[in-house]
Amino acid sequence: MTVNLNKQLEPGTFEWTVDQLVDWMDLSLFEQKYHNDQKGADAYPPSMLLKVILFCYSRGHLSSRKIEKACKENITAKALAKDMEPDHSTIAAFISGNCEAVKELFTQVLLQCSQLNLITGEMFAIDGCKLPSNASKEWSGKIGELQKKKEKLEKYIKRLIAQHKKLDADKQAQQKNTKYKKTIGEAEERRKKSIKRLKKKCRKLQERLEAIEPKMGISGEEVKTNITDPQSAYIKTGEGYIQGYNGVTVSDGANQIIICAQAIGSGPESGSFPGMLESLEATMQLVTGQAEPLQHSLVLGDTGFFTEQNLQEAEERAIEVLIPDPQFRQRDPYFAEKKAEKVPKQPKKYTREDFKYAEKEDAYICPAGERLECKGTVALRNNSGKKYQAKSGSCGMCPLKDRCITMKKKTSDKPVRTLYIADQKHAENLSAKMRETIDEPANRELYSRRMQIIEPVFANIKHCKGMNRFMLRGEEKVNNQWQLYCIVHNIGKCVKPTEAQHRLKHAGEGKMGIKEAV
Repeated sequence: MTVNLNKQLEPGTFEWTVDQLVDWMDLSLFEQKYHNDQKGADAYPPSMLLKVILFCYSRGHLSSRKIEKACKENITAKALAKDMEPDHSTIAAFISGNCEAVKELFTQVLLQCSQLNLITGEMFAIDGCKLPSNASKEWSGKIGELQKKKEKLEKYIKRLIAQHKKLDADKQAQQKNTKYKKTIGEAEERRKKSIKRLKKKCRKLQERLEAIEPKMGISGEEVKTNITDPQSAYIKTGEGYIQGYNGVTVSDGANQIIICAQAIGSGPESGSFPGMLESLEATMQLVTGQAEPLQHSLVLGDTGFFTEQNLQEAEERAIEVLIPDPQFRQRDPYFAEKKAEKVPKQPKKYTREDFKYAEKEDAYICPAGERLECKGTVALRNNSGKKYQAKSGSCGMCPLKDRCITMKKKTSDKPVRTLYIADQKHAENLSAKMRETIDEPANRELYSRRMQIIEPVFANIKHCKGMNRFMLRGEEKVNNQWQLYCIVHNIGKCVKPTEAQHRLKHAGEGKMGIKEAV
């Protein structure tokens, strides 16, 4: 039966929208890499590869081999590919080797969304989406932990070799039993292959250990690195630990269009906030044509972005942000009433304000009269400051220790109170100001909109579209794939049945040009 591939793309569908938009866009950055020499076969058109990849990503086909298979078996993919069948190596090279071109494509898709009136720029939400990557958790750890793994592997190899030699020595006794001669020979060959494979793994581990350096986290302490992909991170999620990347995105509040996106090799997202603000401002300048596009905008972030440095960065850029501190739920009257119904009222814990500072001695006096002496400067999370600590054993018999020391420290042999005083690096403490701001009922109501702006974006990418893991290694390549995922999400928003989409449909039927329709 004859099949007309041109009729497989129904107007108003995702694949039809991809076909129309990619044909209209400027793909010169892609085409620069696909000019053949005088000899050799013609290269596959970049527009065709791009259409097929975006379509397959929207269906959850993430690996290059599955995309190759779809070009041979899926009628919609064949229609987008114009009946061409690119192999998986061509597809993989195209995805990983066009980082700058994908960034330009991401911007062009945003411009289309803006012309379809899908971006308002009034409210934004920022958050991270943690996804596993092409790296094994087995080979994750600090440098010392990885060194111990190598030593264990070497001991295991020595034990296998000793066992192999012992069995070889007893080969004369084995040959007497001709009934199992074939099985014995297969087991011997299997042991040789196993020893060879383990030696190769041990050599590779040693080479990587000599090449990599300790990976430092945002708190200044060493974190786990990975032998397979050192730029990936050992990340804690709601479903356990994964080895992967954190896809940080900023979404517009009107139609959940992703304005900027970046994949980082870190679990905490707080360090990416200044860069995301810069990217958001530059992108909105391009989209709106205004010099100060965020002058009347509000950026919402969760508690993971609450640091003094991030608040100061937003203040310098004159961008209004609403980022609650980790304890803001405890101060919420609604949650306080619910908690009081379940848990008996506990005495209020002592805070820094309850300790008196002795300036001459550089020490703090606790409510019970004990002295907390300065132990020097330490690195705190996202900051630095001084550490003050009472003498060992002085808090054990204190009648006020229930209000002063946490339960974990109280169960120790010698409980002691420690006080950390962060350095005041800025003239104005914006963290304290933000705590007061978020406690206002109107601002709590504004912050409640954060989840409905950003969380459905991740649900659409991970669950609805099936883009739930990264297939590449290295932060640059993974960031490239993350932006492709976000492009698929944004194009999906362009499929909404609006008046502008109706005009696009008529443009596809030849009644007007697509440029005039948009």
